[in-house]
Amino acid sequence: MVIQIAPSILAADFSRLGEEVALMERGGADWIHIDIMDGHYVPNLSFGPMVVKAIRPVTKIPFDVHLMMDNPMEYVDEFIEAGADSITIHAEVLPHLHRSINYLKKKGVGAAVALNPSTPLNFLDYVLQDLDMVLLMTVNPGFGGQSFIPAMLDKIKRLKEMIEALQSKAIIQVDGGISLKNIRQAAEAGASCFVAGSSVFSASDPAAMISQMRKAGEL
Repeated sequence: MVIQIAPSILAADFSRLGEEVALMERGGADWIHIDIMDGHYVPNLSFGPMVVKAIRPVTKIPFDVHLMMDNPMEYVDEFIEAGADSITIHAEVLPHLHRSINYLKKKGVGAAVALNPSTPLNFLDYVLQDLDMVLLMTVNPGFGGQSFIPAMLDKIKRLKEMIEALQSKAIIQVDGGISLKNIRQAAEAGASCFVAGSSVFSASDPAAMISQMRKAGEL
């Protein structure tokens, strides 16, 4: 299984964001994970399409944009125009999830759906075959630096079983509390893409930490 590391710039030094993104590229990051928070769906604010557009020229690494918003579809086009390569939307806020996924695919970007820790997997029953990725939140979204919720390992395993049963091409991404201590457990459960914020950007050598996490997650 190919392990992908997606550093989350939510934990970066915003006073030198372009440099931090360039550093992630030198470290071999597979994705740049960009958390967009509206202060309503989650109790925090981050940034909008202008920041995505500003850092797009800095790197060729794909941008993985995670919309933690009450009304994500109202902003999807702006983020695509700003440089998003993949868009993740939350199942909990979209009554017409299938329509939203198909819209993303028609726009030519990766289509991903996120589930919060307490959201059951059956939200994906009729859309899993249409997805490129499922993001399982392994903390309650809104803030960085939280601890991984151990019960999510079983959720990852059950999602992996669903994907295999349906022969879906969707990969499993996990986000929240991912570190050298638990990345292998999550990989063994079935995840292959790992969002890491504090673990990477708080390290003494953030670029080297990307390689260390990838090696720790390899099966």
